[in-house]
Amino acid sequence: NRNAARFIPKVPQDLEPRSLHPHSIRDSDLLALLSCDLALFTYDGAELDSGTVVEYMVAKFADVPSVILRTDFRGAGDQQQGSGAAGEDDDEPDAWNLMSSFWPRTKVVRVDSMAVFKSTGSAEKLLDVVAERCVRAMEEVVQMPSSMPRESRRGVLEWLKVMPGWGYENDPGLRSEVERTLEERMSKLEKGV
Repeated sequence: NRNAARFIPKVPQDLEPRSLHPHSIRDSDLLALLSCDLALFTYDGAELDSGTVVEYMVAKFADVPSVILRTDFRGAGDQQQGSGAAGEDDDEPDAWNLMSSFWPRTKVVRVDSMAVFKSTGSAEKLLDVVAERCVRAMEEVVQMPSSMPRESRRGVLEWLKVMPGWGYENDPGLRSEVERTLEERMSKLEKGV
């Protein structure tokens, strides 16, 4: 696979939280997200998963390039067809609440999984279509310049050391890990990632 070396996934299921306390698990997930060069979020269902939306917002606060994948054929959300709601280069409205739309350095991949499966008769072909479209979107989104002004970057990343309510009091090593991760994020922003 030509993309195997370019994009290396990091999924929450692969993480080893520092403890099994919910706060620690959440902190591990957020740290992993902030360490990534880009993020892929699945926005399926009539109602989006609240944890996925929170992770997406943290990615946007840190200016992490993001791809949103929707494979659900059902419509939802509060955006109307033909309203121009989905942006300049896309007339299709997003099938979710508009508050989760229009964020910078984000590409949306829509695949009607049921239609693709019916036309190909193959789950493997469906996976190939989804993977190809996601990789194309990821290649595009990582090329987008940072939308965070240079003069704001340090302040935003300092705020991210506090804003999530990290469990510093329960984990003495967490503060240094958060600081290291956010310094790496700052370096990535300076390099245009």
